[in-house]
Amino acid sequence: MAIEEAEQFYGPGGADASVDSLGHDHPDVAEYAALAADLRDRVRGDVRFDEYAQVLYATDGSVYQARPAGVVFPTSAADVRAAVEAAYDHEVPVMPRGAGSSLGGQTVGPGCVVVDFTRHMDDIVEIDPEAQRATVQPGVVQDHLDTTLADHGLKFAPDPASSNRSTVGGGIGNNSTGAHSVRYGITDAYTEELEVVLSDGSQIRTREVVLDSPEYETIVEADTLEARLYETVRGLVEDHAAEIAERYPNLKRSVSGYNLQKAVYETDDGETAINLSKLFVGAEGTLGVIVEAEVSLVTKPEETALVLYCFDSLVDAMEAVPEALEFDVSAVELMDDEVFRLAANSVEFAQYAEPIPDGTAASLLLEYDSELVDDFEAAVAATNDHFVADGAAFDALEAYADEDQRDLWKLRKAAIPLLMGLEGDPKPYPFIEDATVPPEELAEYVGQFEAVLESHDTSAAYFAHAGSGTLHIRPILNLKQQGGIEKMRSISDDVTDLVLEHHGAFSGEHGDGMARTEFNPKMYGEGLWTAFKRLKTAFDPQWLLHPGNVVYRDGPDDVGPDSERGVGADMRENLRYGADYQSVEPQTTLDFDDEGGFSHLVELCNGCGTCRQTDSEVMCPTYRATKEEIQTTRGRANMLRAAISGELPEDEIHADRFQEEVLDLCIGCKGCASDCPTGVDMAKLKTEVKHQHHQEEGVSPRERLFSNIDVLSRLGSTFAPVSNWAPRVPGARRVMQELFGIAPERTLPEFASTSLVSWFDDRGGCRLAPSDARDQVLLFPDTFTNYIDPSAGKAAVEVLEAAGVYAEIPTDLAPSGRAAYSTGRLDLARDRARENVDVLRDRVEAGWSVVFVEPSDAVVFQDEYRDVLSGPGVEAVSNSAYGVLEYLDAHRLDDALGEAADPGSLAYHGHCNQKATNKDHHAVGVLRRAGYDVDPLDSTCCGMAGSFGYHDEHYGLSQAIGSLLFDQVDESPAERVVAPGGSCRSQLGDRDGAEKPPHPVEAVADAVAR
Repeated sequence: MAIEEAEQFYGPGGADASVDSLGHDHPDVAEYAALAADLRDRVRGDVRFDEYAQVLYATDGSVYQARPAGVVFPTSAADVRAAVEAAYDHEVPVMPRGAGSSLGGQTVGPGCVVVDFTRHMDDIVEIDPEAQRATVQPGVVQDHLDTTLADHGLKFAPDPASSNRSTVGGGIGNNSTGAHSVRYGITDAYTEELEVVLSDGSQIRTREVVLDSPEYETIVEADTLEARLYETVRGLVEDHAAEIAERYPNLKRSVSGYNLQKAVYETDDGETAINLSKLFVGAEGTLGVIVEAEVSLVTKPEETALVLYCFDSLVDAMEAVPEALEFDVSAVELMDDEVFRLAANSVEFAQYAEPIPDGTAASLLLEYDSELVDDFEAAVAATNDHFVADGAAFDALEAYADEDQRDLWKLRKAAIPLLMGLEGDPKPYPFIEDATVPPEELAEYVGQFEAVLESHDTSAAYFAHAGSGTLHIRPILNLKQQGGIEKMRSISDDVTDLVLEHHGAFSGEHGDGMARTEFNPKMYGEGLWTAFKRLKTAFDPQWLLHPGNVVYRDGPDDVGPDSERGVGADMRENLRYGADYQSVEPQTTLDFDDEGGFSHLVELCNGCGTCRQTDSEVMCPTYRATKEEIQTTRGRANMLRAAISGELPEDEIHADRFQEEVLDLCIGCKGCASDCPTGVDMAKLKTEVKHQHHQEEGVSPRERLFSNIDVLSRLGSTFAPVSNWAPRVPGARRVMQELFGIAPERTLPEFASTSLVSWFDDRGGCRLAPSDARDQVLLFPDTFTNYIDPSAGKAAVEVLEAAGVYAEIPTDLAPSGRAAYSTGRLDLARDRARENVDVLRDRVEAGWSVVFVEPSDAVVFQDEYRDVLSGPGVEAVSNSAYGVLEYLDAHRLDDALGEAADPGSLAYHGHCNQKATNKDHHAVGVLRRAGYDVDPLDSTCCGMAGSFGYHDEHYGLSQAIGSLLFDQVDESPAERVVAPGGSCRSQLGDRDGAEKPPHPVEAVADAVAR
């Protein structure tokens, strides 16, 4: 697959199928084959109606699951119009979708044509800094928009916690908001004009139109659907003015139902205007499909400050919320002790929870910005006096530096996915989690909510937007049992009654969807509920635009078409895990006890879509290159869950396309183990399934070759330089391609004629006497360092000696087992692990550490050995294993090296396996203390991923992933780049005109030698 094809993973496959770049057919599901063929005739974008596409788009971030008919990836508004027209011709519903991160089930639609805007329609069309407006396509990710706007000192005000992957179009459909709604309100306040495809395929531009003006008269005099909509909306608003004033809650956040209260309003000039844009906001795709949006912007404060107040009771924190709003704050956020506990036990978030004082039952996070406050320290001092000196808070954590503030926000934004990582089937599920009441009533409301939970024999966690009266309260239930499902419905019924008593809204942020649509008649009353149905019917006479969301019909004789379409809404239907859900818990070779079992680890994926973010951290490298849902951790988890629960055919997991498309394109970076808030370790799951596949189908020649790469490398080094010439013989690369599937374009490594072990023996071993040493280590002779790049190993020896460490290189060890593990050959990996543990145990128990030059070998000792072996021996060896710079930093032995005078600047690309185990920062600290100016790149995997980059069918994807890193290196102000991974150095060295970069330990050695 060429680099330019990486974002076109699927290609046309005729009238009845898609074909992926690996050559696998994806035949259309028979029920929708005619529609799919019609769509391919009309639409330029991709059309996918196969079973895999249905599984991938059957879920979002909610508790719901429903297979769609298929997916269309439009390239333009014309494609959207064509798709809507084709779907209507076939009487199949249509559902627009962004990142699929919604929590109410509003991006799930049974039997719908999903319109996914994230692949092609993701452009920022125009920015007008003077008018503070931006025009965007619906698939643009909000963080990408805000990054561009930052150059103009502007931002899009709504800021959902999922902004690093959620789209502006999805935010408009949901009427999203976030932590700063106290300051800025919600999306409908910033949506000015929209380009919308209506149910008849026509396209209109909605904007502010003064009633009875010449513009208005021109619109309504035409014989069009648009004309009828203006007249209908005006009439509904005028006819129900009293009910609108009475029933809509007076809150900063209310996103249930249709925005009739905002569609007609008085302008600043005292005129009455209508703007249909306000109706499409929050309509969840039920009134039309948005293809472009003009939004208003706000100035971005130059500086902010945060202070976190600690309370020893939740009630005290709630009572403090109205008081906090009396100060000039831009956010007031709540977290309770359950969030802190889960974060403390999370690999990714433990560091952020560490500063939280013991005994904190709840906290309020207050933000100040420079547009509201001139003196941050004075403002914080005032609230400290109020809440700590004279109030119920017992401590305050102040954060003025950007890094410290980011840490607190990361902790807050991680709350939702962290909670979904609870062990066992009972989970804190979202279904009533964003009910909103006036902030001054929060304390009383929370007490009454807890009484509801107690009456249903459950509990919940509390967090989120206290300043706006929105608490994300998630009752803990088991939705795999009918009793848990019924309890969910009963709690929802009781809580919606409670919300009405407090003049609140059923949803203040996450919308209606499948979770809350059922309760909208209770909230709005019979008159407005009938108005909603009339509105829906005017916009969508056949009820084919995402039917059953926001509004539903009581029966086929109700307002709407003469059919069953749109009839009924029951939050207990279409659940991802229902009472009938069953999955197979396989016998595994790896130890999954810590994860609650293989199936539980798969099911930990809650669909939040964090794996779709592309601007920071590691996961998911293949998604970043292809933008394919199947290449996200979420996509792979959904496919695995479908395979083990019977949704897919029994043997599908062993099918070539499942193995090659779902599993082989996971490159084992382990980023999901840390970046996924619930810790879905897809690399581990993949390895287990690959192992079971080998047991069923055998091992390919290429897998045998790479799992035993140490044998080839040893022979190559022994016969070098002759072995380095062999691949250059005419025809040799073609033979390698045909026999082993090795990409002919890939530069092959050259073997060193003198291995690291031979060099060490020739120099007489360590030049530091054991009696003079501060510590003693065994330097592991990994395959790459020993036979291909001894220079990094030599530098490691020299640096260790300079730090006063006595080093030996043992010669009685097996290969680490990393290559065998990565190819799913677990029996071989276990044998090698056991051999190494047996050899090393006595030494490490005597006080020796095992130090590694190659990060992937260090991590296999530290992490995966515990999965293939058990007992005190493996624990002792794993606990004594370090990357070389991790070892120096952890023991602060590099202090003895001193600091070189201006050795230069370095861009540091950390190894993804070390990032996943939170060990990547050690090298940066050592390099900085050595005198270097270090720019740590926030990079994903290099794309080489061991043997992956050598595979013929994966070469283009490997290069596409690598290009993301290349751009970061080129953009860095540093003079040169360093990387600890041998694969990373090979990938970086393969760039045109580039030299192979050094290992960071070589840079340390250079500084020591100055």
